[in-house]
Amino acid sequence: MKKSGGAEKKRARRSSGAIQNGSRDPNFDTPPRGQPVKQDAFQLFAEKVRDNKDLVSRWAVLQETRVEYFRGKDFVSFLRNHPELKDILETDKNLDTDDIANALLRKNLLVRCDRVVKTVRPGKKKLSTWPAHLEIFPEQVFSENDAFFAWTFVKRRPLWQTLLSFFWPVLTLAICLFPVYPHQCKLLILYSCAGVLLLILSLLSLRATMFGALYIVIGKRVWFFPNILAEEATLRELFRFWPKKDEEERPKWTTRLFYAIVAVLVILLLRHHAPDEAARARYQKRVSNIIDDVLEWSPRLALSGMMDKQQTVMNATEPNDSSPDASQSTEEMSPSDIISEETTSDQNEAEAFEHLDDADQHKRDDHK
Repeated sequence: MKKSGGAEKKRARRSSGAIQNGSRDPNFDTPPRGQPVKQDAFQLFAEKVRDNKDLVSRWAVLQETRVEYFRGKDFVSFLRNHPELKDILETDKNLDTDDIANALLRKNLLVRCDRVVKTVRPGKKKLSTWPAHLEIFPEQVFSENDAFFAWTFVKRRPLWQTLLSFFWPVLTLAICLFPVYPHQCKLLILYSCAGVLLLILSLLSLRATMFGALYIVIGKRVWFFPNILAEEATLRELFRFWPKKDEEERPKWTTRLFYAIVAVLVILLLRHHAPDEAARARYQKRVSNIIDDVLEWSPRLALSGMMDKQQTVMNATEPNDSSPDASQSTEEMSPSDIISEETTSDQNEAEAFEHLDDADQHKRDDHK
């Protein structure tokens, strides 16, 4: 009886598991032991399609998870331009685009999504082409009309990303070792980083200036390099120069006049509070001294400076007279004489430290 009861429990567990996985395709079942695992044709097809750059896709947030998605009409045009990818499906290569997409949906390789914001925002003429937030659509059926589909499987990491993950610790260690680099290497790194930073700031400033001028003069929102600050963009999209089409309503002339007055006031305010030539020279000297200290620092110079400072302090603090007569004379001295002697010793220590600073400066000049 106990054996029959255990068998009934096992059957119940198997039946419940089959019900829970009833929507799973039989191709995803585990093959018997001893047989090689064959990758599903639709899985391989989905990976090839996702890796292809011709299928336009974007990233969005789906239930607090970042997913890569595409539009239904882009998928149809993609398969129309790349019919050779259907050969991966082998026996199912003659299926229509809708049937292939529905098969991917049944195998949980895709999930149909819908935009969260379904109303036009104020100032816009139509809904966003690529929404940033998505939600799961109730009916998981393929459609071309305003339908979005997100990939559900994890994309394989290319070789260069794996190599880059090993390169980051090496780069971090190299940054930490910057103070011990040779002087020429420090100069090269400093000027390279300063040049890249100047290029980025100049590009952003020119971009903002052109946007403000065109907005005030002709009332158009024109952003050159529109994807330069995008979080997710390919290298080609990142450096695309030509701006996107302005889909928002044209601003009123009163709004443009207000921003023009604000811009003029800001320019006059900055010009009024601009530093004079003397202040600019002081600031430049202070910054150059800081940069020189960073570039000229080396372990050898630091160790030699520490040894010289220790020797100078020892010479300045050790007593000049060690005879008993000196101790007796000190006891016979008046309070005013003791105060004057302490003041003289403090001055000697200050002069010793000044000589030490002069020695460090001479060493830096010799190092240059």
